[in-house]
Amino acid sequence: MNVLFVGDVVGKSGRKALEDHLPNVATELGIDFIVVNGENSAHGFGITGAICESLFAMGVDVITTGNHVWDQREIMDFIGTEPRLLRPINYPEGTPGSGSGVFETKAGKKVLVVHPMGRLFMEALDDPFMAVQKALLNHKLGETVDFILLDVHAEATSEKMAMAHRFDGKVSMVVGTHSHIPTADAQVFPGGTAYQTDAGMCGDYNSVIGMQKEAAVDRFISKMRTQRLEPASGEGTFCAVFVQSDDETGLAKRIAPIRRGGRLAPA
Repeated sequence: MNVLFVGDVVGKSGRKALEDHLPNVATELGIDFIVVNGENSAHGFGITGAICESLFAMGVDVITTGNHVWDQREIMDFIGTEPRLLRPINYPEGTPGSGSGVFETKAGKKVLVVHPMGRLFMEALDDPFMAVQKALLNHKLGETVDFILLDVHAEATSEKMAMAHRFDGKVSMVVGTHSHIPTADAQVFPGGTAYQTDAGMCGDYNSVIGMQKEAAVDRFISKMRTQRLEPASGEGTFCAVFVQSDDETGLAKRIAPIRRGGRLAPA
């Protein structure tokens, strides 16, 4: 099974990169299932129902989010009616939406997507390790589901890597988001779980993690928020992670970073 995970989509530049490159990549690699992190797709802050629909129309199967999931207030109603849009699973009980789900490919294969958010240097949510463990209780890789993907939205690289080691051999793929920088550590762990610390972003890399660099730099120098952060608008780079799994076990056979367009070296 061939699965593609696309990193954080930032603003119009990121959406354009997705539109320009996703169809070709999906065709070239024979992709069976596509997950996109869309939490920065609405002008850099949050996501809207209209943007979700446009991503689904491109062939995206599931959209994950993160700490900016609630930045657009309209999404609170939309997320309750759209199971393909996930918020972090370790938000408190009663939070709108869901943090995991089982989805079917066109060929009838079952994919479990689980979306924990880290706690180091971020919001004090419930324990993400326990939340993932609970989500896996009723699912066994290679038996009840054919592929299990974890999008770990976290600041600390150590927390993302610890999550992958904790569930090595139990899930097909663990990929990190939130940092907006693609890491060079794509690998298959000893137990058969594919891992990359951060998928990177779809957006303009002539920026500070997707935002116009002038205002972002000024915040570090002056320590005053004198300007509103706006997404950079140059040509975006499409950043994703490709994983091929074994059809019998659901474990990973191969992982490779994908980069197209913009300023970064292609991969």
